[in-house]
Amino acid sequence: METRQLCPPELIESIAAARRGIEELRTLEPGTLATAAEAAELLGALTSDADLANAVLVKAAAELAGRAGLDPDRAAEGLASIAGRSAASTAAALLKLGDLGLPRHWSPAQGLDGRQAETLRKMLLAVVSDPRLILARLADQLVALRHARDLSGTSGLAERERRAIEARAVFAPLASRLGVWQLKWELEDLAFRYLEPEEYRRIASALNERRADREHYIEELCERLRSDLETAGVQAEVYGRPKHMYSIHRKMQRKQLAFEQLFDVRAVRIIVETIRDCYAALGVVHGLWTYIPGEFDDYIATPKGNFYRSIHTAVIGPQSRSVEVQIRTREMHEHAELGVAAHWTYKEGAPTDAEYQRKIEWVRRLLEPQADGEEFLEQVSSELFEDRVYALTPKGEVVDLPRGATPLDFAYSVHTSLGHRCRGAKVNGRIVPLTYALSNGEIVDIITGKQDAPSRDWLAPEQGFLVSPRNRAKVRAWFRKHDTAAADGHDDDEEIVAPEPEPEPPPLRPARPRTGRGGSPVEIEGVGNLPITFARCCAPLPPQSITGYVTVGRGVTIHRSNCPGLARMREVRPERVLQVEWSSADGAELTVEIAVTAYDRRGLVRDLTDVLAVERLSIEAMSTVTDRNAGTAHVRLTVPVGNLEQLARVLNRLGAVSNVVEARRVA
Repeated sequence: METRQLCPPELIESIAAARRGIEELRTLEPGTLATAAEAAELLGALTSDADLANAVLVKAAAELAGRAGLDPDRAAEGLASIAGRSAASTAAALLKLGDLGLPRHWSPAQGLDGRQAETLRKMLLAVVSDPRLILARLADQLVALRHARDLSGTSGLAERERRAIEARAVFAPLASRLGVWQLKWELEDLAFRYLEPEEYRRIASALNERRADREHYIEELCERLRSDLETAGVQAEVYGRPKHMYSIHRKMQRKQLAFEQLFDVRAVRIIVETIRDCYAALGVVHGLWTYIPGEFDDYIATPKGNFYRSIHTAVIGPQSRSVEVQIRTREMHEHAELGVAAHWTYKEGAPTDAEYQRKIEWVRRLLEPQADGEEFLEQVSSELFEDRVYALTPKGEVVDLPRGATPLDFAYSVHTSLGHRCRGAKVNGRIVPLTYALSNGEIVDIITGKQDAPSRDWLAPEQGFLVSPRNRAKVRAWFRKHDTAAADGHDDDEEIVAPEPEPEPPPLRPARPRTGRGGSPVEIEGVGNLPITFARCCAPLPPQSITGYVTVGRGVTIHRSNCPGLARMREVRPERVLQVEWSSADGAELTVEIAVTAYDRRGLVRDLTDVLAVERLSIEAMSTVTDRNAGTAHVRLTVPVGNLEQLARVLNRLGAVSNVVEARRVA
């Protein structure tokens, strides 16, 4: 029996009524929404959710409107009067989810990287506001795969193969992780049928019976087991299914077995309340049918390495057919399905990721009919996949990034050389600053120069160019290599092209020059000591590139070389521009003011000053103001720093002190 045939009759009528209304309102040909209705009935069987089922119809109609040149979102909103406001809203969310999967231009000849498929599966979970929408995406995919059998011609067969590979690599594992077994099995079997038709037919012939017959056999066997367990005083839930074709194929490959050597083509699971009941149930099973020697495993007495516990046995059942039987308690079952021994983990051989697995559990709990969807969604939506961002290359490849990542992070994550050559970026076709925070599903196009030209500004975390410490390390390594080459007297061709000006940070209070035992913090080419001040508009710090500008009555003002204000003054008075460099003398430092906001506690000031002591920085001034009503403390520190990297390090360490909310350079 197909999954959609389990859809409640009243829900089938609701879907049919919504379909008729939409086709009449949008003057569509009768039958236009046939495949969408098939997906809706499939969802109805899985969830009994009329709004979710009807949303699939609304989405399909809205996409047709989009192909006709209309606004799909407005079309979905316009169908609320027929399908309901909730269904229209859900359809709008489905439209935003789009057709995530393998890129449309992808072909089987390109192959599929396993890590790329895994990242894509994670992204599908990350980009949805309501995890139940994933079911709709899976239902759409399954229906499309069913109807791929009707495709013909060279292009049609290529599209069928693409859909099958997409189902096997992305959607079937995703359905498995969510516990939607009905969809997983059919996705895998259809993909197997299209991709390996000869092997599929060979296994089908070996089974020598129709799937419906196998299902009937299992149901009769389960009824016999339920009756005998009840007679023995064992309360149990018994269910089973014939092992699907692709699973048989995989096991034959994995264990190098012939079909005749398989004993679990048909499988039954018994769920009981206690461990004692497990062994009592085992006695009932072995009392009914002869067990097969060598096919018994007691993972309760000896759990697997991932703490999986269950009893596995195989018997010669009715009609002399082999049947695998698994027996476990409810707690063991829940642990196997949702805990660290989750079925997909050990079946797929995936690495253990506790955080990701916790999120999968949330989604699966939300899919359970008894879950209070709205309340539970509110509880977890702020945390669901909050730690990662999944962005796309123009070719549709997925890049896994930390939350808050920028286009520059994206470039370095794709390839180090792409980051070094990055000059700018477009996100969804629009030019954005390199400090722009990326969101899930955005398409990032990196604008590059011909040669490497990273900026030292990228090294400073507070500048916001790079969120990933690993990517900052790549920039630091580039400069270390360049500086070493320069010290050895070798020219570095990569330095010929200077980086274009980056987006300016908010104006900062300029650092005050501080004369240490080494004298002035800057050296001015061609002149002796002059009074210097640091520009308020760009507040430079080492190692940022700097330029001097002679100001009447105030000596030389030091600007960042890419300061827009300096560029304007250079155009008017180019003769006032001086070449300057940061002093290499020991003790040449700049004084900056740092503001720390924290929840007040004993020892706070001591811990803050300890950070400065570790950095071997002296404190020129310090003030503390405590707001007793709010329980907060505001600390101002005036300290000399040697360069921008040291300032960034100090701010990071101060920010990591217990109870500190924020540590920043005073603006």
